[in-house]
Amino acid sequence: MENFETIAIRTQMERSQYLEHSTPLYLTSSYIFEDAEDMRASFSEEKERNIYSRFTNPNTSEFVDKIAKMEGAETGYAFATGMAAVFSTLAALLNSGDHVVSARSVFGSTHGLFTKYFPKWNISHSYFNVNEVDKIEGLVKPETKILFAETPTNPGVDILDLERLGEIAKKHSLILIIDNCFATPYLQNPIKFGADLVIHSATKLIDGQGRVLGGVTVGNPELIREIYLFSRNTGPALSPFNAWVLSKSLETLAVRLDKHCENALKVAEFLENEPNAENVKYPFLKSHPQYEIAKKQMKLGGNIISFEIKGGIEAGRKFIDSVKLCSRSANLGDTRSIVTHPASTTHSKLSPEDQLEAGITPGLVRVSVGLEHVDDIIADLKQALG
Repeated sequence: MENFETIAIRTQMERSQYLEHSTPLYLTSSYIFEDAEDMRASFSEEKERNIYSRFTNPNTSEFVDKIAKMEGAETGYAFATGMAAVFSTLAALLNSGDHVVSARSVFGSTHGLFTKYFPKWNISHSYFNVNEVDKIEGLVKPETKILFAETPTNPGVDILDLERLGEIAKKHSLILIIDNCFATPYLQNPIKFGADLVIHSATKLIDGQGRVLGGVTVGNPELIREIYLFSRNTGPALSPFNAWVLSKSLETLAVRLDKHCENALKVAEFLENEPNAENVKYPFLKSHPQYEIAKKQMKLGGNIISFEIKGGIEAGRKFIDSVKLCSRSANLGDTRSIVTHPASTTHSKLSPEDQLEAGITPGLVRVSVGLEHVDDIIADLKQALG
């Protein structure tokens, strides 16, 4: 199996004695052993088998196997949420005294890890702006261990050159970790460009219907081994039920993303010509500052658009209050179109100065374009902007 859609649909766990066509749910906390020797060999990892669902479960293993194959990775580990994946991945690999170089434009909670929690363990960070990749090498110190970035970024929809990041990481022997949430494995594969680890919030487009939480990290087996051991002890494991839902969701990821991207491009083109919208950003708009890079590393542009409403925060509030079809929510990647005001929601914990540094202006709006008929999405945005 080489084609994405076939991998998504046909990667399944072994059938049970009942020869079911669709993967069953394994709602069990633990597993039994044949005898004392089986138990000893299992716990000493001489055998590869399920012991306890905090460690592994058939449903979570199937989900991880699919994501790994889609990303071109060897293995991975699944988490209860996307932020559990981000925290556990970083915490497993960083020691006291280590340093991280990260893009400044990261999700608000990731910023919180770097600024509020990791300093407690003497882990420091340096930020670079998304348009200043050439300054990264100047930030690297002897104690720098990780280079971290999202692309496309949340919520500004900026694009970072994965190939360039891969070259820098290799030159300085850094672990390159890419949050690939906005693109999914269908649109972008950072490992091809030199990433060691790829993280997803599966809550978003991977689920695609706003139902369950989940996260996953895939990549280098030695690094995943460290992440697995850390997570086995700290307990952020994905539930079997959510893993089952997410694995089924992956079966339709390609067809959903094709439509999401088709709709989003049309909405972005509409917004570019809308007088009350400015600074419209969508990776596959030719006006996007990193359009050529996006075309190089992404299959399509994704479903997220950012733009600014003329009139600042009051105009932004009026717009959010005026939508009728679109949902007002902090989530994204749903079948339903969603509008979000990042300055007052997802990134509200950032100071006004940090918000501006991350490209978040008071009037910035993030649109997660759904699967409704595109004419209806545009009509709603048009009346709300009017």
